[in-house]
Amino acid sequence: MEENGLATGAGTRRDGEGVRGGDKLSRQEFLRLTGVGLAGATLLGGAGCGRGGERGGEQRIVFSHGPDDTGVLEKQIARFNRQHEGGIQVEWRQMPADGTAHFNELLTELQAGGGNIDVMSGDVIWPAQFAANGWIEDLSDRFPESERRRFLQGPIEANTYDGKLYGVPWYTDAGLLYYRKDLLENSGFAGPPKTWNELKEQASKTMADSRIKNGFVFQGANYEGGVVSGLEFIWNAGGDVLDRSDPGRVVIDNPDSVAGLGAYRGLVEDGVSPEGVSIYTGDETDGIFLRGEAIFHREWPYMYGLLSDPATSEVRPGQVGIAKLPVSVEGLTSYTGLGGWNLFINSASEKVDAAWTFIEFLSAPEQQKERALEATRLPAIAELYEDEEILDKVPVIALGSEAIQSSRPRPVSPYYSDMSLEMAEQFNACLKGEVSPQEAVGTLQEQLQNIADQAS
Repeated sequence: MEENGLATGAGTRRDGEGVRGGDKLSRQEFLRLTGVGLAGATLLGGAGCGRGGERGGEQRIVFSHGPDDTGVLEKQIARFNRQHEGGIQVEWRQMPADGTAHFNELLTELQAGGGNIDVMSGDVIWPAQFAANGWIEDLSDRFPESERRRFLQGPIEANTYDGKLYGVPWYTDAGLLYYRKDLLENSGFAGPPKTWNELKEQASKTMADSRIKNGFVFQGANYEGGVVSGLEFIWNAGGDVLDRSDPGRVVIDNPDSVAGLGAYRGLVEDGVSPEGVSIYTGDETDGIFLRGEAIFHREWPYMYGLLSDPATSEVRPGQVGIAKLPVSVEGLTSYTGLGGWNLFINSASEKVDAAWTFIEFLSAPEQQKERALEATRLPAIAELYEDEEILDKVPVIALGSEAIQSSRPRPVSPYYSDMSLEMAEQFNACLKGEVSPQEAVGTLQEQLQNIADQAS
């Protein structure tokens, strides 16, 4: 799960789109689900002991997270345990590699009263659900504004619910525009497009000049990845889904959102994107771009690492550039969908101080830098995007730094899972031409507001 490919998160799909709480659970099922605690934990750096088991004043805390094929997490936990021997020791309980299974196991235990977890990792779209149900600690006092300013804004926003901060960003993810800079140069273009109209112009000419059949491929299927794509088009036209000052008020039905989805569908209508994009997930779009069959590709940072492997890619890294996503009208701010992983304290834990000490360690610049260098995880701390060693050894961070730092969370709501299902359906129908952009946002205005109103 966690280390399958570059810049992917535990519990997230490898393309960073996240595990939507509603993939298999409706809001009602989410609230009804009950279960029993899970067993099995690994203690790194000492003998195992159950929750509450302390010897000689030593506190033992349980950290839930998925597999880590790189070995970085195991090394960091062992280092923490050595540094805190006799005081705090961490047990790492591995969660399932499959993101939905991870979510469901965690949900079952939290619904049943919290179980034996003290610190948990969590997907970027989970905090509001967990906070609204009282399952995670309010960290506002422990994580003051002076510390939050060191982190990228998007991950901080994703961890904020009802004005309070519930999680600490661990590592992040962001959508990027990959493009064939060699082919653009051959067609006379000096740089990547800034607007969707410029992308259409560049793609159309380059497709003809280079005999490439796809101008732009992206994830447009009826799933969470398609939600992220649709949101990016709406944001980059100046639209939004929820009122950011009043998250209970839906604002998607506005001209900017219509314009965004108009650009979304327009790429297909104008022949720049194939009709098949409406069923594409990351696997399909990756294959097309890596085979040299597309000029532009929207994807997460892990994609860059695939370019270096001749077994997976016919396109070399030197042929590819990375840029921010285009906007509808020049002068608008370009936003990209936020992915990533955060750290929470279980509100049922009796060892909150020890849990916080561990979170401070894992999220510190030293550990985030180590993960960037050895596991290609994008750091959530802004200053690390100026670290020369990271920029030298992790080229995707250097190339995509501007886009990564402009990431934006999906609508922060405890009912995001239900909202996401509705957005996936309407965005996909719009992309297929089954409904107009205006019909899509009109339907979503009613559906999403009903979800928000029924929950209040």
